[in-house]
Amino acid sequence: MNKYWQRIAIGVSIGSIVAPSLALPTANSVGSAGIDALRLHQQPYNLTGKKIAIGQVEVGRPGLFGWDKAAQNLKFNPEQVFYQNGAAKANEQVEQHAMMVAAVMISRDKRFPGVAPDARLYSSAMGKVDRTGQPEECLSIQHIAQQNGGDIRAINLSFGEPLERDPRPNAKLDGNALFTQCLDWSARVHNVTYAVAGNQGKGGISIPTDNYNGINVAYSNLREGTYSKLDFSNLSEIPIGTAKRIEDREVNVGNRRSIGLVAPGGNLQLYNLAGKAVPANGTSFAAPHVTGTVALLQEFGDRQLRTKNQMPVNVRPRWTLDTRRHEVMKAVLLNSADKIKDTGDGLRLGMTRTVLAKNNRDWTESISARDPQIPLDYQLGAGQLHAFRAYQQFSPGEYHPTSPVPSIGWDYNTIATGVYRDYILDRPLAENSWVSISLTWDRLVELQDLNHNQQYDVGEKFRDRGLNQINLYLMPAEEDRIDRSLWSSTSSVDSVQHIFHQVRDPGKYKIRVYFRKAIHLPTQNYALAWWTVSGK
Repeated sequence: MNKYWQRIAIGVSIGSIVAPSLALPTANSVGSAGIDALRLHQQPYNLTGKKIAIGQVEVGRPGLFGWDKAAQNLKFNPEQVFYQNGAAKANEQVEQHAMMVAAVMISRDKRFPGVAPDARLYSSAMGKVDRTGQPEECLSIQHIAQQNGGDIRAINLSFGEPLERDPRPNAKLDGNALFTQCLDWSARVHNVTYAVAGNQGKGGISIPTDNYNGINVAYSNLREGTYSKLDFSNLSEIPIGTAKRIEDREVNVGNRRSIGLVAPGGNLQLYNLAGKAVPANGTSFAAPHVTGTVALLQEFGDRQLRTKNQMPVNVRPRWTLDTRRHEVMKAVLLNSADKIKDTGDGLRLGMTRTVLAKNNRDWTESISARDPQIPLDYQLGAGQLHAFRAYQQFSPGEYHPTSPVPSIGWDYNTIATGVYRDYILDRPLAENSWVSISLTWDRLVELQDLNHNQQYDVGEKFRDRGLNQINLYLMPAEEDRIDRSLWSSTSSVDSVQHIFHQVRDPGKYKIRVYFRKAIHLPTQNYALAWWTVSGK
């Protein structure tokens, strides 16, 4: 594989490289066998990403109709295309992989629709690997984040840098590569949800999968007609033996997990110019399912904001500009992910499938289910993306802890060091029901802005201020001691806490968010999402 393709090896089968082709998501990946986004396209939801701007940065770019010859037969059209942080030249950097990824997000083909076919896609090409590096990659994502008047809700990254190209001495996946720091800075400053194709191992592309503020995506394949099994090419458990020399350079330093979500990425059909369908696999195609889902949720949130004055007075506070926060999107997507299939009684939160790791274990058999200090599973993250369940998680709106909260909801808030906030559930939890709770916040990365123009320029660097430590607890409502909590998530190295736990005893419970230790600023913004089952 030549140098040009090194960056984009995250998710293209060799067959798809050899044959010029256009990738479109199968109905399986967008429909009920996959993320169930097609249901949101239909009445009464009518969510297609309309008027929502999303972004894409890759080595190449998709074609633009009326501008590039290669775009004449596309079933979609980007809003605008660029080369790094400038204008794109006609017929240059147009590349098949970028077309394929874009199609997953915005294809309008009736047989093979994208996740958000009416979203506005802004795409930038990086160019050949021997001419660019992490500074240019940072310029590119910054440029895309500033499009549409600075209102880009999510950016898809189906490419990355090999660790061996990082200029730091003894470079490690510790979150401090320039491109990784740039992503975390941009997520916070530009308020963008970044969906990053997860590293697939065997010498793959690991930067910026060591980010804190985005969502890294692994990919699943079809099993008995549904996307429910992690594909073998994703990274496995902590590497041992002969694989260790390669793969231990591709996992995050320490106990911090890389993967946030799983999404369909296997057996997606590609249609070449001759009309022949060929399969393609990889995290490159999983990540845009996440980006497209953000567009659907954001369309719903904007719709609520537009019709706010028509809502009952008691409902209006549930919909504010907090709906646009990237921390909220991350908490909602992680918390609504599928883990174990519901048996029909609703006690497993109505989950649609059991998602399996490569060794056929499910999330409840992972160390994350047993160790409060490890919130995300090594292979599965928080589970598999499910667009309709994400809508169910998001649609009740925002609830602050000033009064009892319903069984499903979310909040965006600020907390001070040493302070805790209790979210008291308004109804008792059902016996043997499961509880899902996700807490997200940002690592603080600051730009060392030498010319004070408030944007990154080549030659500038970032400063890692570190990660404040916030813990999450599920407790009996009358209890005040955290050592008597039913379960907790207390990682000191992650920007996510996650609880998925079964409640054996029915009764009144509460969720506690506790700012345990300030590493930088004494206050911290956070997003919280919860999904529980109320008893009778």
